[in-house]
Amino acid sequence: MTLEMRGECERCGAGLAPDEAAWICVYECTFCTECADLLQQVCPNCGGELVRRPRPATGDA
Repeated sequence: MTLEMRGECERCGAGLAPDEAAWICVYECTFCTECADLLQQVCPNCGGELVRRPRPATGDA
């Protein structure tokens, strides 16, 4: 199972490149760092913890 790597913040609509810092919950709700901080790292949709989204591997994995 792979992550969707959604391209924008669900709260403010800011664009998020795959290698840019972003925060996700277990359901992959996606937020920029500024919004995640304002939400105190709690997903407003499910109440779950927001954690930093992993960055994709570069080169040979």
